[in-house]
Amino acid sequence: MKIVIFGATGNTGLCSLEHAVTEGLKTTAFVRDKEKVPIHLRDKINIVVGDVTNAEQVSNAVAGMDGVVVALGTRNNLKPTTDLSTGMKNILDAMKQHDVHLVSICLSAFLFYKPENVPAIFQALNEDHQRMFDLIKESQLKWIAVLPPHIADEPLSRYTVKYDESPGRAISKYSLGKFLVESLKAPEHYQKICGIADTASLK
Repeated sequence: MKIVIFGATGNTGLCSLEHAVTEGLKTTAFVRDKEKVPIHLRDKINIVVGDVTNAEQVSNAVAGMDGVVVALGTRNNLKPTTDLSTGMKNILDAMKQHDVHLVSICLSAFLFYKPENVPAIFQALNEDHQRMFDLIKESQLKWIAVLPPHIADEPLSRYTVKYDESPGRAISKYSLGKFLVESLKAPEHYQKICGIADTASLK
């Protein structure tokens, strides 16, 4: 299986990248800075340097793939943005252009909330996640929308997935990264909104 990971050097994206390599997938990392790709992975993957808001660069990266993982983020920048949704549109357009059907997307458990109940500090970022979410649902592709709660720097552990609700308060970044890759090969998750949490954090 050939996949491309967007946001491959972020907190979650790196974990997806590691898991994909471990599973023997032919993996492309789409990154803004190739120096952020861990040295031990560089000879095991294809690295494409680009900007997700550049439609041509995104299209070239998606061509020939079997699946796509989207782990785009803003790190600690919570200012209003449209970069994530612009990138998402470019990815979906490229998938349709190149006849690629499988995509998993990391969003946020705040999308389970009513907009007025999202903490004020996260509202602007959540609005762009909502725009991403709307694009996905309209795409008619085999998408998996993954809405994690707090992403913890904890070891890989057992986790639970529920549709249309969040099952717990935290998820290991390694568990989340694994699920984003594994779900591409799990038809039961296609066109589903997946809440995910480590079993130990269940409500």
